[in-house]
Amino acid sequence: MDIDDIRVFTTAVHAGSLAEAGRRLGLGAMAASRKLASLEEAMGVRLLHRTTRSLALTPEGETFLPYAQALVDNEAEAMARLRSRDRGAAGLLRVSMPVSFGVRFAAPIIPDLLRDNPELRISLDLNDNLPDLVATGTDLAIRISRLRDSSLIAQKLADNPRMLVASPHYLAERGTPRSIDDLANHDCLPLRGATHWTFEEDAEDGGVSERAVRLNVRFTSSNIAGCHAACVAGCGIALLSLWNVREDIEAGRLVEIPLISARPEAIAIWAVYPTTRLVLPKVRVFIAALKARLP
Repeated sequence: MDIDDIRVFTTAVHAGSLAEAGRRLGLGAMAASRKLASLEEAMGVRLLHRTTRSLALTPEGETFLPYAQALVDNEAEAMARLRSRDRGAAGLLRVSMPVSFGVRFAAPIIPDLLRDNPELRISLDLNDNLPDLVATGTDLAIRISRLRDSSLIAQKLADNPRMLVASPHYLAERGTPRSIDDLANHDCLPLRGATHWTFEEDAEDGGVSERAVRLNVRFTSSNIAGCHAACVAGCGIALLSLWNVREDIEAGRLVEIPLISARPEAIAIWAVYPTTRLVLPKVRVFIAALKARLP
């Protein structure tokens, strides 16, 4: 069996089509199809049911897939360990992260990364939604959230304090909320699909409880940059990261809104991987550079 043929098989399963597998591997659709056919001929079984629009694993393909993935991962790990350190990281790194964060922190580190690693290529997907890392072939995702239970592996990069903010013009017209309950009387600017914000509220017994507050919403955005811009323009109250609004507050474009006995739930900046089996040098160098850039 040829490892390149096996790589076409595993990539096609994750990508959902041979054409997409060929694109990810730098092959034409016909070349990818020939490699899969060569693998099936060598094994003497059919691994995938293929049509013009879709593919599905055969029972034999389901049995072989974990072994095939292990072969591909082991080959990649071996090559990575044998590389001379002075050659740096290599290959195509697919990274996904929120729009505002990527523009602020990731884009500035890319020139140095590419200069220091001549064989490295980077594809940066700026998207406030978490993609299916395996299906999209994403090597690394940066997410700013409170991570829920997941089969993905996450490494905490930094805390991410947030605050409620609004423009001076909005607050002059509508007043300043002082408590969580006051938010019901204000226009809030959440991401599209969000109906609540979660706060940590001080309890009478000295503890802390979580409280989800339903929002009065007249504007939403598919990414936080839209919420930020609308907030500066006086459209309402936004819940934004400190790194995103510090300059606006210092310049007087936005005003922080502290609430009595409550604050936004604590979240962090996470590096998220699709597997624990192998963290390639291209992923490690990107994370190291990003951590150095974070405040």
